[in-house]
Amino acid sequence: MSSELGRLIARRIALTGPISVADFMAEALGHPRLGYYRRARPLGSAGDFTTAPEISQMFGELIGAWLAERWLAMGGPSVALVELGPGRGTLMSDALRATRGVPGFHAALRLHLVETNTALCAEQRRALAAFTPTWHERFDDVPPGPMLLVANEFFDALPVRQFEKTPHGWRERMVGLAPDGESLMFALAPGVTPFARFLPDAADGAQAEISEAGRTLAAAIGARVRGDGGWALIVDYGYESGSAATLQAVRGHKGVDVLERPGETDLSAHVDFAALAVAAQAPTFGPVSQADFLQRLGLLRRAETLKARASEDQRREIDVTLARLIGPDQMGTLFRVIAVGDGRSIPAGFSDAS
Repeated sequence: MSSELGRLIARRIALTGPISVADFMAEALGHPRLGYYRRARPLGSAGDFTTAPEISQMFGELIGAWLAERWLAMGGPSVALVELGPGRGTLMSDALRATRGVPGFHAALRLHLVETNTALCAEQRRALAAFTPTWHERFDDVPPGPMLLVANEFFDALPVRQFEKTPHGWRERMVGLAPDGESLMFALAPGVTPFARFLPDAADGAQAEISEAGRTLAAAIGARVRGDGGWALIVDYGYESGSAATLQAVRGHKGVDVLERPGETDLSAHVDFAALAVAAQAPTFGPVSQADFLQRLGLLRRAETLKARASEDQRREIDVTLARLIGPDQMGTLFRVIAVGDGRSIPAGFSDAS
């Protein structure tokens, strides 16, 4: 079964020819009226996926501690606190609650949220009303000045181009029309892609991805912290370096076909952290695993503190959420963390001495 947006994309392809996977993702997720992130309620049991802040308050609390530590390392200036893709505001709400005892920290903050989903903006407004946030559709719209930025599961939703190695070289994977003239299908573009110079030597049949949008955003973040001062923390699932085709689709917490019902399905791809670090052109720390990062920030101690005043059922639930955050078979090693900043000190969470 198609979707209204799927039919629009098919009509576009019929008129102008096949489109890149990146263009398909951009339409499927960001179409002004029908894009998934414009209108869906993706989070939680009734949505399509669950993020770490929704799993446990401990995640946001430790992110708050990290932000406060970096603010103190900067000398305590007035600073823009920015979150990319804040979801329901849960992470930021937990972070700010956990740091209310840090003298001067909240008074120094101006909260800026980068969000395109109107329904989620309403939830963020309710969760963060005490901090009078300002909303932006793009990071570039955030006012200049010193900045602390958090991006949790944001870069994985940025469009990627896909490529396949053939006996004649790297060719780009495109989205075209199936023989029925209505449904969508993948096909390879004719000729070697001009992106070949950015792709590794590989055997025939190998696949790779490049996120131009991710690299562009990392470059903008790096330029901001170099020019105005500050730090950015990026948490996502992905790999340190390498090449693979990782684009996936999820609907109702289940994997589905990438091309099925665009606009009604979440699309994401693993993040190439090495590419982000290069694009940022600023001192970068990590990537480290989410498990190492959270444990260095005191996750296990925080869990024990919560369990000390919890019921038996609550203690079991804390153990379950702890395993989800740091278990090697869950989020612990698949998710990675990098920090971008001025490089004058090693941020908490990126050294065993943290």
